[in-house]
Amino acid sequence: MEKKVNISTDTVADVERVSATVSQNLKTFRRQSGLTLDELSRKSGVSKGMLVEIEKGTANPSIATLCRAATALGVSVADFVGVASSVPVRIVPPQDASTLWHGPKGGSATLLVGTNGPDEIELWRWTLFPGEIFESPGHSPGTLELLNVETGELTLKFADSEHLVPAGSSVLARTEDKHAYMNCGNDELRFVMAVAELQRPRVRTGL
Repeated sequence: MEKKVNISTDTVADVERVSATVSQNLKTFRRQSGLTLDELSRKSGVSKGMLVEIEKGTANPSIATLCRAATALGVSVADFVGVASSVPVRIVPPQDASTLWHGPKGGSATLLVGTNGPDEIELWRWTLFPGEIFESPGHSPGTLELLNVETGELTLKFADSEHLVPAGSSVLARTEDKHAYMNCGNDELRFVMAVAELQRPRVRTGL
């Protein structure tokens, strides 16, 4: 029998908090960059309609959408959700972490802490229940992810391969191409993940 998922009031409140924070920060960063909604849409590949809804606080954008908008503005996703650190030490309490994905069976992806953009280093905690899948369209060239599986077994899928990662094992992967995290087992899957997406300087050639 399939598990029935009830959305708690805490989850709804967290979604509303994240939406309000992203709404305010997107408007602030866009205006600081001097970009109109049309210009940001062209630069990021995110539709103008979606950007309008995000700024109004009525959208629940995907992680991929936030990544594209952040890259276009020269900031990080952590900047968007307010867990970026710009001081020598910053402690982010559990209630301030931002859950940016909710799975159909109760899974979640929570951004715990990260750096200010444009260079991004982020720490995430993931939970996937049996049968849940999260698909990513891929990140900017050179992006690296480091994962450690705490419980369950992770199936990490790339275009032409699948890798089984049991509890206690760790992974280093380049994730610039399309990939997916899957729980194909019968147990709850939990893993932590660090993402390093560094903007490489362009190399000048000629005079």
